[in-house]
Amino acid sequence: MIGLDVLGIRLISPDEPPVLLLQEQGGTRCLPIWIGHMEAAAIAGALEGEVPQRPMTHDLLAEVIALLSDQPGTATITDMAEGVYDAVIEVGERKVAARPSDCVAVAVRLGWPIQCPPGLMDQVGVEVDATETDEVEAFRAFLDTVNAEDFEDE
Repeated sequence: MIGLDVLGIRLISPDEPPVLLLQEQGGTRCLPIWIGHMEAAAIAGALEGEVPQRPMTHDLLAEVIALLSDQPGTATITDMAEGVYDAVIEVGERKVAARPSDCVAVAVRLGWPIQCPPGLMDQVGVEVDATETDEVEAFRAFLDTVNAEDFEDE
């Protein structure tokens, strides 16, 4: 299996669904998965460490899984056919089929690994320009350190 990191959620345009980008660990390929706006918000919120005032569905599911099992789990994107991805949440010997976006939303909340088989990455993986990713990270670091006073006229 190939380990995947959540690279982020991208919006191509307001009329298009968001894209979940999962990058292979130690590699340059990315698995793009088009997801719903609600799922994108759930994943983005979890990545940012946001805690909603009231638990959302993914929060509830993660909490129930944690209560019912002390075993670590995994989220596996298993296949893609006709543009539709399949995935499973796996805890111990038990597997539950789910949408990839739901698997990722739960995995991010529980700190679980996300993975896919090498054949799937070979089939649908997209090369990501490392320079572009480095530039985005540098810009994010800049935004974290800049404040409004830096732009005042002297």
